Amino acid sequence: MDDFVVGGEPLRHALRQLRTLNRIFGASGPVLYGVKRLWKQSGTPGSLSILDVGSGSGDINRHLLKWADKQGVQLKVTLVDVTDEARAEAESLFRDDPRVEFVKQDLFFLGNLQVDVVTASQFIHHFPPERLPSIIMQMLTHSRIGVVINDINRHWIAWIAVWMTTRLMSRNRYIRHDGPLSVAKGFRRADFHKISNKLGITNMICSWRPLFRYAVMFPKQETGGQFDEN
Repeated sequence: MDDFVVGGEPLRHALRQLRTLNRIFGASGPVLYGVKRLWKQSGTPGSLSILDVGSGSGDINRHLLKWADKQGVQLKVTLVDVTDEARAEAESLFRDDPRVEFVKQDLFFLGNLQVDVVTASQFIHHFPPERLPSIIMQMLTHSRIGVVINDINRHWIAWIAVWMTTRLMSRNRYIRHDGPLSVAKGFRRADFHKISNKLGITNMICSWRPLFRYAVMFPKQETGGQFDEN
């Protein structure tokens, strides 16, 4: 969500409706694809920890948890978001699953927290392009294996589909406004290549996934020094 001024029940309601939109548009697919790929590249370990940045209610992680059950992987998921509404929805959604915890914090104030994979689903498009390299670098500092970005392909078909769907299913201003806006602020493949070039990352993997999404993987590597945002 781009605007937290109102917050409260309207934002909680929007987070619940966003779960429906995520199911309709297959939002969990790209992050599952990326995590599985990094997991295989790291030798299919029997345990895996994930940090989901800008998680909202964290619903996308339910598919990761089901995958882990099938694979016999001990999965631990830490959800990170800055709003009390996200905390309330996440704690309600995962109240019976001890593998999931919520931390109310900003990405840049997570201290020395280390996990295997850091994910961000429909998160980085909320920021101006000039901030994205430093955001991804910060995610990399918290990961042992790599980073998975799951975000929207900026395309007119996707915009029309989201505009129509949000107006058919919701009167919530967050959903009606931020849904189409998120598509308009989405990405093309070249945008991710610009970011990787800025960071000096040579092993980025960018894969288009249904429906109009990108799974972008940054396997952990040495980048030759710290990134200077200026």
